[in-house]
Amino acid sequence: MDGYFGDHSMIRRLNGERALALAGPRALLMQAAHPLAVTGLLAHSTNLDEPYERLARTAEVMSTIGFGSRADADRVTATVRAMHARVRGTIKEAVGPFPAGTPYAADDPELLMWVLFTLVDSGLVVYQLYVRSLERSERAAYWEDHKVVGELFGLERRQMPDTLDDLIEYRREMLASGRLVVTDWARTRARKIVLEPPVPLAARPLVETINFITVALLPEPIRAQYGFSPAVPTPVRKLLVGGGAEYVKRAVLPFVPARLRLVPQARAAVPA
Repeated sequence: MDGYFGDHSMIRRLNGERALALAGPRALLMQAAHPLAVTGLLAHSTNLDEPYERLARTAEVMSTIGFGSRADADRVTATVRAMHARVRGTIKEAVGPFPAGTPYAADDPELLMWVLFTLVDSGLVVYQLYVRSLERSERAAYWEDHKVVGELFGLERRQMPDTLDDLIEYRREMLASGRLVVTDWARTRARKIVLEPPVPLAARPLVETINFITVALLPEPIRAQYGFSPAVPTPVRKLLVGGGAEYVKRAVLPFVPARLRLVPQARAAVPA
């Protein structure tokens, strides 16, 4: 095995599905809900002014880690770590529990862990909705794979939840902690991310569908802070998304050939 992961690893199984593209906007909106992360990892480099470029870069790095050689994975993550090491500063205004002057650093383990979590959580949510349900052991294996990813970005094992149960507890604690505060700056950029992508007019119906899904799949505390006001009540919205997901999972994906359903790197591992 030349890479960090084999063909049967959970990170390749999940991230090889084109449906996982729906996880990207959700993960980015979740990242932006952390005031220090949005300043240290996103706003500092104007990544939320160029959200789709950021999503593309993130996807490329994750693809290299998941499907490329160890040498290539080491190379791209070393570049990212070097970029993070240069990002230092303090927030100018008080936000939630963070007073003005609170320092931030892009390689702060707390921020790196939150970003890693958003990728894992979004991947699991989207895959289980649109591809298939996962056994507990599979979800645990997906997290084990991402602990390797976390190490490549500079986290130590002790800085990450140990088990799947620990990861679930981390999610609960973060959503209830008061440390996730959507700033006005993030809220403005977030609306641009979700509602105003640079696409041709003919693609707008598809974009509106993706927007609907993205908003519906956000954790409720974060969705509420962004101030998204769906046209239908929350229970109905969840029913529509869930029903559409079941249709895709049961009536569409089983009949879609691998060459269309999977990303190119994943297709290479599938017999013709």
